[in-house]
Amino acid sequence: MTESDTKENDTRGTLTRRDFLRLLGAGGVALTFAPFVPWGQFMPNPSNVVPQKVKVTLPDGTTANVKAFPVNSSEVITYPSTDDPVLNQEAFRKWQFVRLPEELGGNVNDASAFRVYSMVCLHLWCLWKYWPQEGRKRGECPCHGSMYNMLNGKAFAGPASLQAPPSNVLPILYLEADDSGDLWIKPAVWNVNENGIVGYGRFLHD
Repeated sequence: MTESDTKENDTRGTLTRRDFLRLLGAGGVALTFAPFVPWGQFMPNPSNVVPQKVKVTLPDGTTANVKAFPVNSSEVITYPSTDDPVLNQEAFRKWQFVRLPEELGGNVNDASAFRVYSMVCLHLWCLWKYWPQEGRKRGECPCHGSMYNMLNGKAFAGPASLQAPPSNVLPILYLEADDSGDLWIKPAVWNVNENGIVGYGRFLHD
């Protein structure tokens, strides 16, 4: 075995300084373009079918109505729902349907009194819930304590609040009310500039 062969064997399997710099550069490029990647193609979003407007269906099978749903309360809804009860249990189809507390505008009888956010926490995908109690009135994840503002879905405490946009704002469903007060979910657009991407987040626009 020659001296050059010995040197080659000694360095095989080790990371050289040049290789390290190449990896570092590639990582920087990946991070630079990450916000522009169409993440909706890769994340397990609720559906890839053409969305349509549907009524807000509560767990008891009734339709949510602005005149009947209590102020400062919430229910878990499924969207989009299917004919398969097993498929409907997927976490990425679960949303917190919240009527805001009175001080945040929840006492008005129109769609502005309500919010619908994905229940998948943006930190490690645990399911958060709404806490209506005085002094809380927020979304809170039981796993690591991420807390969400119910007005806009933005994390204000915990690990999710430390993540860069769009991964610090929950995906949202937009609502409208008909003449009878029944609430409808507008067709969703699964990208970070519209409804957001479940498990990834949404850009918050002023």
